[in-house]
Amino acid sequence: MRITTKWTLWFLSIGIYVMALGGVFYYNLFKWTFDEKLKADIIDTVKIYAPTMRDGLLKNPKAITFEEFNLMAETLSKDERIASIIYLNKTGIIRWHREPRFIGMSWDEYISQVPPLTDAIAQAITAKMPKVRPVPKQPYYEIAIPLTVNNEIVGSVLLMVSKATSDTLVSSAMSKYVVGAIGVLVLLGIPFYVFFYRYVINPLEALGEAVEAASFKTFELRFNIKNDEIGFVAESINNLLKKFKNEIENYSKRDKYFREIEEKWWKAILKTIVPLNEYVIVVDENNNVLYANFELKGIEGTTVHLLDVVESQQQNLLRLVGQAFDMPGEVIEGETIFKGQNLAVKVIHIGDTPDLNRTLILFYPKKVY
Repeated sequence: MRITTKWTLWFLSIGIYVMALGGVFYYNLFKWTFDEKLKADIIDTVKIYAPTMRDGLLKNPKAITFEEFNLMAETLSKDERIASIIYLNKTGIIRWHREPRFIGMSWDEYISQVPPLTDAIAQAITAKMPKVRPVPKQPYYEIAIPLTVNNEIVGSVLLMVSKATSDTLVSSAMSKYVVGAIGVLVLLGIPFYVFFYRYVINPLEALGEAVEAASFKTFELRFNIKNDEIGFVAESINNLLKKFKNEIENYSKRDKYFREIEEKWWKAILKTIVPLNEYVIVVDENNNVLYANFELKGIEGTTVHLLDVVESQQQNLLRLVGQAFDMPGEVIEGETIFKGQNLAVKVIHIGDTPDLNRTLILFYPKKVY
C-alpha cells in the first residue's frame, strides 16, 4: 500500500474519530442547552400571563373568569410546545382542562382516574417554586408552576411540554455540526495533503528515481540533499554507495595483485619444469589467459582469451579442454596442431569452486619411436 493511501486513511480515521467524539460532546451540549431553553421559555411564558391568573384566582377562587378562560383556551393551549394544561386553584379544584368533564373536579379525584406521571405538582407546591420532571419513557416534561401572592399559593399550573421542539433544534444543530466538521476536515486535509505531497512524497519519489539511476561506475547519487529526514536518508545512501565503491576498488586491487603474484608463481614454476621447445598456457575460470611461456598478441591492458590464442577450428583441443573441465584433477591427453606444428597436448583442470579454478594446457613434441 502506497504511503499516500496510508496517510489518507490515517487522516480520515483520525478525522472521523475526532468528529465522533465532538459529535457526542456537542449532542449532549445541544440537548442540555435546548432542553434548558425549552424549560425556561415555558416557565417565562407562564410568568408573563401569571398576573391574569392571579387576578382571576383572587376575584373568584371557585370559577374561572373570562380572561383566564381566554388565556388558557386561546393562548397557552395553542402553543405547539404545550401538550396539555391543568389549571388548579389553591384548594386543588381544576379550574381549566382541555376535557370539560374534568373541570370542577378535585385533584385527588382526578388522579384516581388519571394517575400522575411525575411528582412535579407536589414538589412545586411544597417548594413554592417551579419544578420540572421528565416523563419516564416518553418525550415530555411535566412542568409545575405555583402561583403565589405574598408568598401564599393561590393556584398552580401543570403543563405537559413536548420535547419535539428541542429535539428538532438538536437535530438541526447536529446537522450543521456535521456539515461544518466535514468542511473543517476538508479545509485542513487539503493543505496537509499539499504539504505532505510536496515535502514528503515528491522527495521520496525523487530519491527513488535517483537510487535507480545511480551508476555503478561512478557510484554517485544525483539528489539534492536537504537538511531534513529525507536528506539524511539520501546522505546515508550516498555514504553506502561510497563504501561499495571503495570495497569494489579494494577488491579489484587485491584481485589484480593476486593475479600478478599468481602469474609470477606460474612463470617461475613452469619456467623451471617446462623445456624451451614446449608451450604452456594457464587460463582462469573464464578461459582468460593468466600465463603463457610465449609471446601473446593482444591489446595492451586487456585480457586475452584462450580463443584469441588458439584457432576456433581446433575442435580437438577445445574438446580436450572441455573433458578436463568435466574431470578436474585428471590429465587429459591428445594431439593438436599449434603454431603450425603437430604436437601432443596434455590438459588438466584444477579447482573445486566455480569462482577459483585453473586449467593448464601443455603442448610438447610427440615422441618418435
